[in-house]
Amino acid sequence: MSERYAIVCAQFYPELAERLTASAQAAFAEAGCDAAECFEVPGAFELPAAAKFCAQSGRFAGVACLGAVIRGETDHYEYVCAESARGIQDAALATGVPCSFGVLTVDTLEQALERSGGGVRDAGRNAANALLALQRVRAQLDSD
Repeated sequence: MSERYAIVCAQFYPELAERLTASAQAAFAEAGCDAAECFEVPGAFELPAAAKFCAQSGRFAGVACLGAVIRGETDHYEYVCAESARGIQDAALATGVPCSFGVLTVDTLEQALERSGGGVRDAGRNAANALLALQRVRAQLDSD
């Protein structure tokens, strides 16, 4: 498969970042894609800008945005979750390059671990698969 993909991953929780990235890479490999090029950002709030940079570069068919936001005792969680989701969608709509949302928005570390690195609710794998599905839609439309 000739399409190239990017992974932008928030590093605030390094173990989760590693698990999410590995599972996204595995999904791309299983689909016959080359390994995705990885870009690291500090946290989920920085994902939209990095996704837009990748999308605007013209180098990638899609951008998987990965990370985790774990609820704390302040409203910070609400703002970061909402703005990262909105910003990632905005990047996709502004550029026409699919940007998937593989950001865990959970209450506990245990929930994050359950949703990374394996299983049906693996956010890294699901983000990669979402990009592959959108690429199939684009290819189908281009062939008509």
